[in-house]
Amino acid sequence: MKKSADQTLAYLPTTDKFALAETLVALANADGGLVVLGINPDGSRASEIWEEEATDDLLLALELCHPPVQTHWQLLETRQGNLVSLRVPRSPDLHALADGRVLVRHGAENRPISGLALIQLANTRTVGAFEGDDVAGATIADLETDIIDAYLEKRSQRGSAYVGSRKQLLFEIGAVTAEGKPTVMGMLLFGRRPQAFLPQSGVVFVKFASTEPRGGDGQAGYSRRVEIIGALPRVVEQAWNTVMQEMQNGARINGLEREEMVEYPSFAVREAIVNAICHRDYRIQGRKVEIRMYRNRLEVISPGGLAGHMTLDNLVEEHYSRNPRLVNGLFQWGYIEELGLGIDQMIEDMAKAGHPAPQFSTGDVFTVKSFNKQVAEESGVSKPNLNERQLDALKFVRERGSITNREYQRICEGISAETLRRDLADLVKRSHLLKIGSKKGTYYILK
Repeated sequence: MKKSADQTLAYLPTTDKFALAETLVALANADGGLVVLGINPDGSRASEIWEEEATDDLLLALELCHPPVQTHWQLLETRQGNLVSLRVPRSPDLHALADGRVLVRHGAENRPISGLALIQLANTRTVGAFEGDDVAGATIADLETDIIDAYLEKRSQRGSAYVGSRKQLLFEIGAVTAEGKPTVMGMLLFGRRPQAFLPQSGVVFVKFASTEPRGGDGQAGYSRRVEIIGALPRVVEQAWNTVMQEMQNGARINGLEREEMVEYPSFAVREAIVNAICHRDYRIQGRKVEIRMYRNRLEVISPGGLAGHMTLDNLVEEHYSRNPRLVNGLFQWGYIEELGLGIDQMIEDMAKAGHPAPQFSTGDVFTVKSFNKQVAEESGVSKPNLNERQLDALKFVRERGSITNREYQRICEGISAETLRRDLADLVKRSHLLKIGSKKGTYYILK
């Protein structure tokens, strides 16, 4: 198999009931997905497995899942021959294994969760069902043919061309019900006038003249306000173009080449906008996604806060979609490059461009604050009450964008690894650095 295992795709070389049960539970608790049998983790063919042979093992695996996970057999035609697979939909229930463990899918891994993350996941299990509800009063005529055609073209370009009727495709991706009525997801992605049915689905952009929403006279201090409406692919594009128009752009000469400079890294801005639009809670009426541009920062505000088991502590490492069908639609459209990898790249791009790390906050809304270089320059790298090694580390991060434990050891020869570990931990504790990743993949960036 050319495609690697990921958030919604799992490979199992055998039908071992324990491995199968863990994967079924993890997918059902996350975004759903496909389990391909007879394939090694590296994508090579392991053994030939037939549906009839695997049925008994599936029943044994389902006995280990509480409650049992819904599955559907699916035959895949590949160059390696026909492969048996199981389609696992995202479940409105919280599933656990017989030994009490609760797993969620993270990238290509099935990870156990507990504590606050488990409580949050349990409290939000029914939210994802909303995007599959039919839209009262809407008919198939309320979906825009041109937008559906554009989606099919984008999907084909990504190697996921669909063979079959358009009606069947819309049903399979969750855009219409079995009766052909548009769903919330279908209206958001393909609607002619989505805001006529879901007025909360637009975006509001506001540019303020200073660092506060009010002017010196106490009146509204904004210089531009734009209401952005339409199907979400068009909303994403218009929101992006509006922010780009208002960003302070410039250029500098690097050697013999002209290097274009923007106020904020393009990927970081686009990721914040797309995340807000696809992960917001569309059940909340009366509030839209808001983009606020101040003199020193850009705020993107998404109604509904973090979903599922997501917390500010696991935001970089974990992945969970409040609206998995909508996320997959925007992924096929090309607005999401790779599921689950956006936040960490956003942080990296900000650091590489010399910006402070974005600030995240959650509650009734989820907010991303990105600061421009003016803030970075005002903050400087001089840090009080730090030793010379730590000052060197901060200088290294500012010049290179990040630092690893190994790189820190190279610039501090003769100092024990434990001492250097405490140095970095202290910088994280004081909020000078942000720790990314775990174990051997750990690195640090400016916060």
